[in-house]
Amino acid sequence: MNQDKIKELIRENELGTVEFKENFDREAIETVDAFANTKGGVIIIGISDKGKIIGVQVGKETLKNWANQISQSTEPRIMPEIEQVEIEGKNVIIIHIKEFPIKPVSVKGKCFRRIRNSNRLMTPQEIAEMHNYSTGTSWDAFPTIDKTIEDIDLEKVEKYIKEANATGRRKIEETPQEVLEKLELVKDRKATWAAILLFGKEPQKPLLQAAAHCGRFRMDKTQIIDDLMIEADLISQVDEVMKFIGRNISVRYEFEGKPKRKEVWDYPLEALREAVINAIVHRDYAAPSNVQIEIYDDKIEIWNPGRLLPGITIEDLYKKEHKSVIRNKLIAQVFYDIGYIEKYGSGTIKIIELCKRHGIPPPDFREITGGFSIIFRKDIYNEEYLRNLGLNERQIKAVMYVKEKNSINLSSFKTIVPEVSEKTLYRDLQELVGKGILKELGEKKGRRYKLL
Repeated sequence: MNQDKIKELIRENELGTVEFKENFDREAIETVDAFANTKGGVIIIGISDKGKIIGVQVGKETLKNWANQISQSTEPRIMPEIEQVEIEGKNVIIIHIKEFPIKPVSVKGKCFRRIRNSNRLMTPQEIAEMHNYSTGTSWDAFPTIDKTIEDIDLEKVEKYIKEANATGRRKIEETPQEVLEKLELVKDRKATWAAILLFGKEPQKPLLQAAAHCGRFRMDKTQIIDDLMIEADLISQVDEVMKFIGRNISVRYEFEGKPKRKEVWDYPLEALREAVINAIVHRDYAAPSNVQIEIYDDKIEIWNPGRLLPGITIEDLYKKEHKSVIRNKLIAQVFYDIGYIEKYGSGTIKIIELCKRHGIPPPDFREITGGFSIIFRKDIYNEEYLRNLGLNERQIKAVMYVKEKNSINLSSFKTIVPEVSEKTLYRDLQELVGKGILKELGEKKGRRYKLL
């Protein structure tokens, strides 16, 4: 590996796939584990965390000893590829780690995963979930403890059969009982978790957390305007949540010379529905929390328990091409059959496009408090509103840029107003942070700004 390749890896460090270490130590082995449990990566020994080449002293057996330390510390054992490269007259060591096929890998009994540029210790629940995912197992396919086919509402199954046949995605001629067995929703008359959640007579027994909690608030949660706990099967939950949203957001009517007036809602209803489906289908049902829909004056937040599964990141959700990683395979299949899911892996892109078409900012995808959130914001940031806040023209351009591109940094701001110094532009951005319009993410070269 030459110097040009090293510099390329330094640039890739922003993606969290490269780690710089001045020396080989315990943290380096933990990074090996984190990379193996995520998407793989490269550790470069002999470079400071700021990317400065300082070199490292190695002997004849050093690389072999490091490889042995990694192998003996990890379970299953990882055999890394290690090479020595001379850059600017100094030795640096490159450790290549591939994503391990069967996860998680542990180091001294602990499991780590890579979150952006840091290693995070995994919880027991995350460890179990990662193991299920890497072995192709789905939690919702496990039989319940004491539920049988008698606990399933066959009329709900018949409705599913009609809707699946109507979409043309599955041709079903069997009886409801035969369908349940064919789809492996029932095994030896024992109902799986998916069967109870989708078609159960009492879907919330014993999973009380398998509900959707909806709330309408003012600017904070101390002022509650409307509140509803939706306890129903998962398919019905989608429709009930959308009814709650519909009565708690505003709609105006536009006349375009046609007999029928056009409804214009605060948010694109199709995007909200997609987000609700995403939350209900992909949540972690083993976690003791409900799906939560919170409606405020200026935003809607849809939160579900369970972080993103291994193999996909927040950044991936904004890409037009990203793989689909499914937590509840049987539930997702039923939703796909009846047309609630169009194409695996396309939901977030559809949401983004619908928001852009509606004229509101792209949604904010976040992993917070042990779960995943999609935050929709009203388009209150129009030019008139921003001028009334006392913003200058440069700052207004910056906010408009963030609305379209989702974020801005100093270099992209410079392309909008090239005649202004970076010092002035930096001050403009900091003032927007101070006014509570933008939030600052990252540090130094990786610093960027998004709508708060």
